[in-house]
Amino acid sequence: MGAYVCAILLIALALLLVSAGIEDARRREIANWKNAAIALMAPLWWWGAGLSLWPDIAIQIGVAALVFALFVGAFALGQMGGGDVKLIGALALWLPIQPLIWMLILMSLLGGALTLLLVVERYFRRTREALEIPYGIAIALATLIVLREPILNQFV
Repeated sequence: MGAYVCAILLIALALLLVSAGIEDARRREIANWKNAAIALMAPLWWWGAGLSLWPDIAIQIGVAALVFALFVGAFALGQMGGGDVKLIGALALWLPIQPLIWMLILMSLLGGALTLLLVVERYFRRTREALEIPYGIAIALATLIVLREPILNQFV
């Protein structure tokens, strides 16, 4: 039964990530309910994955709090939006340390590529308006890439 719960949760997570990325691209914001849903599904994920309260879940929560705090610093410096920070914090509740690190690296690379693309687009449009990067796209894509293995393995 745990495998079915995990499969359903991963599909729900993937759909929420796609929705968040699209919303960020269109409106430059991510709805709080999406971030809350992702965070609130994490305990079900822990149960389905068979994580123990100590040390597994304690480590997940601790690492998520640390990651969230680091990105709150980026928000405070005006480098990242609040929805992006909340999304990263919610996703850190799901991902073990190594996949989380891979997600953050991929997110940075995809976010850099997206930024360059938007800078080039702004140059050709010849506008001087402030550039807002929909980083939710990079976060969603990076997470989906990291999750591709467990999502596809559910059906093998």
